[in-house]
Amino acid sequence: MLWRTVDEHYCFFEYKNIDWNEVGNRYRAKMKEKDSMTQIEFFDLLAEMLAELQDGHVNLSSSFDTSRYWIWEQYPVNYDERLIDEHYLHFTYRLTGGMKYAQLQDSTFGYIYYGDFASGMGEGNIHNVLKSMDKTKGLIIDVRSNGGGYLTNVETFVRRFLSERTYAGAIRHKTGPGHNDFSEPYHYYFEPSNGYRYLDRPIVVLANRGSFSATNNFVSIMKSLPNVTVIGDTTGGGCGLPFTSEIPIGWNVRFSAAPITGPDGKLTEWGVAPDIKVDMDDDDAAAGHDTILDTALDYLNSQLDKQADK
Repeated sequence: MLWRTVDEHYCFFEYKNIDWNEVGNRYRAKMKEKDSMTQIEFFDLLAEMLAELQDGHVNLSSSFDTSRYWIWEQYPVNYDERLIDEHYLHFTYRLTGGMKYAQLQDSTFGYIYYGDFASGMGEGNIHNVLKSMDKTKGLIIDVRSNGGGYLTNVETFVRRFLSERTYAGAIRHKTGPGHNDFSEPYHYYFEPSNGYRYLDRPIVVLANRGSFSATNNFVSIMKSLPNVTVIGDTTGGGCGLPFTSEIPIGWNVRFSAAPITGPDGKLTEWGVAPDIKVDMDDDDAAAGHDTILDTALDYLNSQLDKQADK
């Protein structure tokens, strides 16, 4: 039943070139090799089968464990919260709506760290945060190690950087049990906010492999804006809207069921590549420097120099 549920509803078989029939036959054979299994052994075998999907949105949940596929554990962390709090923010940042914010380099640039798209980002919160940066000449939005959350918060955030109605992507839904049974794409757009908007200045988004799911969506949309540059590492991916079902044993399975494409019409299940690729350097960190954040500051300063030359 687990194999069949995934077979009929999972959305990335073709994109990932997964032969789910072969996977099912292989794991049924593994079950037959054993005369008996404990619940934990059975759970682990099913979790191993689900890991074949290579998807951070796929989980098997029981009363004693939740399986997971954390691909970003294989890559550099590229984020150290204490380093930034101590050496850049000097423990004097403000905090609201899940956003940590301050001004850097004698108030030349604004800095916002948003660590969870499940945090309650209200319209009033983001208005006050950005309004406080009205005099800055550039902005850094740090979403490193943000594992995702609500897509509604993505829209709330992005709208503050739009000057016009902007295409954000498309979503399709399964319409039948076949691997390619999908609806026509539903295209969606974001409207500019009626509140304070941060416009006509360079913006840098910092990302790493821990920038997953809704954060991945946020980075893909922001990257499409003309004044935005993404710096750091490729995001963790995760562009399938998850669905949850229960199997007869009483365990729940969660998986990607509705693919979402970005503004460029492409799937970002494997992540969004940065415009400027850079990893944190251990020697820099030991000296109190975040290599990725320093690169962002250097980039923003270079943009100011270009404007001055004009």
